[in-house]
Formats: sequence, structure tokens, C-alpha cells
Amino acid sequence: MSNLEPRPAPHELGGRAQASAGPALDLLPGKEVLLGEATHVRRLLPTLGRRLVGAWAFIDHYGPDDVFGSEGMQVLPHPHTGLQTVSWLLDGEVHHRDSLGSDVLIRPRELALMTAGHAIAHAEQSPAVHPRYLHGAQLWVALPDGVRDAAPAFEHHTALPGFDSDGVRATVLMGAMAGATSPGTAHTPLVGVDLELSAGADVELPLEPDFEYAVLTASGTADVEGVPLTPGAMLYLGSGRRTVRLRADDAAQLLLLGGEPFEERIVMWWNFVGRSGEEIAEYAEQWAEGDRFADVPGFDGHRLGAPALPPLPLKPRGRVR
Repeated sequence: MSNLEPRPAPHELGGRAQASAGPALDLLPGKEVLLGEATHVRRLLPTLGRRLVGAWAFIDHYGPDDVFGSEGMQVLPHPHTGLQTVSWLLDGEVHHRDSLGSDVLIRPRELALMTAGHAIAHAEQSPAVHPRYLHGAQLWVALPDGVRDAAPAFEHHTALPGFDSDGVRATVLMGAMAGATSPGTAHTPLVGVDLELSAGADVELPLEPDFEYAVLTASGTADVEGVPLTPGAMLYLGSGRRTVRLRADDAAQLLLLGGEPFEERIVMWWNFVGRSGEEIAEYAEQWAEGDRFADVPGFDGHRLGAPALPPLPLKPRGRVR
């Protein structure tokens, strides 16, 4: 999924020094953003107060939207570098096509994992005949320097491991938890877990104390370490925790994301992750001139143009604002 803001802010971020040194309970505000022509998303990362959780660098939550009688999601071909996209659906269907020739229909609780590496372009659209509701999350993972220029790749995993515990059904989309390990390729120590809480659930889940974590509420209301979370809200938990307690009076859906604090400083602008403003400018020029990025086979139409680069040089901002 693309960052479609007309004037995207540049971010220079990363480095362990500004990760939380211990447990935290920071409620992170989201920002409403229009994606394409009709899809509204809540942008939860980067946001005021925090720019990374482990290597997770970007979190959009959208829906549930009633897309009956409309085209639904329509995101034209756009580029990525230096990151992985993790597409996670709770309702609906999305047609993914990319410059590698991948052409798949993504359904709820299937992992679509695209590694941009050196360069990739892709498009995401609701199929012509699609379910009534669209609901999901689009996540980006920053790639470490050793693999950020590797060949691009795409994985589609229709069956994922998980576990049940005290009213919680967990699906592990990235990393591992409680003995369940995702088949998705990760390049830094991280975890992503979909959690379905039944009414009356009260459970403690194991955490890695060296990881920092955040919890997003996709639907329903849940209590996370004593803090109530409403739909579309995200709570940063910091690091140093060995467990997290989750409770829900009624059914709720959560997304738990975490990882080792990302050591490297990166620059993220529009759909690119690099290491300097000069690199980002080069990526934007190559996209505009048709270099570096291949076309998306089977897509008949326009592609997204890059916004204008910011007039001022990038300034270091770290993991937190």
C-alpha cells in the first residue's frame, strides 16, 4: 500500500538509544489519511511521539468499510525500496500485482509479504466483484543495511500457525510466539500476531523482554495492561516485559507488533526507505524517469507519480519526536 499524502513528511529515524529502556503505556494518536479515491485509513505509525516499534516503521489501519456498490480499494502502481510490506486482511479481498509478475488474490488472515529490497512496484485493488466489507492493516518493516539492496521477493502464505489460550485465538503472521512460528521471511528479530478475543477473555501472553511492543485494536474494545483501547487506537508497551495481560468484556480483535529496537538510522519518505536524503531523491528521480523500477504486468492504466520532494534538507528526528 502506498503513502498517498500529497506532501509526505520525511523522517530520519532509528537507533537503539531512543527506544524505551523499560515498560511503557503510551497511547499513540492516529491520523486520518485518504488512500486513493475512497479508502480512509488511520495512520498509527509514524505518529506524534513514536516512529518505530522494532523494525515496524509504518502502520495503517482501515475499515471496516462498506464498499458495496463502489470500487473499493484502488491503489495504482507505485514503488518501494528498502522495506517489506505486510498486508493483513480481516474482511474483504485485495488483488495484488507487482513488477515480479506476482498476481494473487489476498483473503482474510492470509499473509502477503512483499520484500522491496533494491526496487519493486505493485498495485492493490479490490476485485471487480468483491465482498461488501473491507477491513485490514498495511504494515511496513524496515530492512537492515545488509539486505536492503537485495533482490525483491513476494510471498503469499494462505495457512498460518497459531494457538488458543483462555478465550484468545492467535494467528502468528510474522516471527514466533508460544511455539508457533510464521513461514514469513523476517530479516530482523520481530513478531506480529493477530489476536481474536472472545467475550470475557482474560489472558496473559508471553513476551520477549528484549523486544519493544505495541498493540492495535482493530475492532471492539479491549483492556491492555489496564488501559482501555477503542477501535483504531494503539498502545505502546515499551520493552522489558515478559508478559502482557489482555481482557475483553465483548469480542475484540487486536494486532500485537514487536521486535528488537532497530539499530540503524534510516530515512523514510513517501514509499522509500533509504539512508540519506540524497538516496531518497535518487529513488524519486528513477521512478519518474522509468529507471530502476519495472512495470507491473497486467495492469492497464496510470501509475502514481511521486510527490514533490521537501524543500529543506532532512533533519535527524530519531525514534521519537
